[in-house]
Amino acid sequence: MSGAVYAERPSRVAGAVLWTRTGDAQSAQGAQSVRPVLPDGCMDLLWSGGRLLVAGPDTRAYHPGPAVAAARYVGIRFYPGTAPAYLGVPAHELRDRRVELADLWPSAEARRLTERMEAARDPVAALESLALERAGRAEPPDALITYVVKALEAGRGIAATALEAGVNTRLLHRRSLAAFGYGPKTLARVLRLQRALSLAREGVPYAQTAYAAGFADQAHLARDVKELTGMPLGELLRGR
Repeated sequence: MSGAVYAERPSRVAGAVLWTRTGDAQSAQGAQSVRPVLPDGCMDLLWSGGRLLVAGPDTRAYHPGPAVAAARYVGIRFYPGTAPAYLGVPAHELRDRRVELADLWPSAEARRLTERMEAARDPVAALESLALERAGRAEPPDALITYVVKALEAGRGIAATALEAGVNTRLLHRRSLAAFGYGPKTLARVLRLQRALSLAREGVPYAQTAYAAGFADQAHLARDVKELTGMPLGELLRGR
């Protein structure tokens, strides 16, 4: 049976994940055969078709078109809030966008890295090496941003998170825009969605999933899933 093949593994870049996705002729016939890319609070550096691209933080599901669906992609998905320091671009400038690296960096540097990727025998290892070099030159992760991710992943409220971090909510919002591409309220919704999907994929009943992930009830879960992914939960879990 034909179909796209996806695989991932942990990266040597702290908190990051290396992944590959290989499309096929069936994928090229229509985007409906490809799962949407769901919001996850992350940004990715991608290699495909001789191009280096950056996938910014999503606020809604990204549905690949037929050409994208059929292509081979190598990517590294950075831990939430870390990519802007590596890439030198505030996250909010890339929100819901896919941008060529050449449009973000000096053309000579982008061209050098593209040629390096083209010459690599193993593009996965080459992309990870590139990311490791960028991470090694970047400032250490912002302690505030790291705390915010951990707190919101654990279901903490935004006001409580700001208070415990020693900042006001306005500053937290401003810092979140640069790090995540959107404010802490949206990040909390995205992380809650990911918690719910993880539980539901393990077979946890929807009502229990809603409670454990931090939703008010099952109806709240259903609304958020539809708003953030464009699909009902059951359809999403079936992989359509």
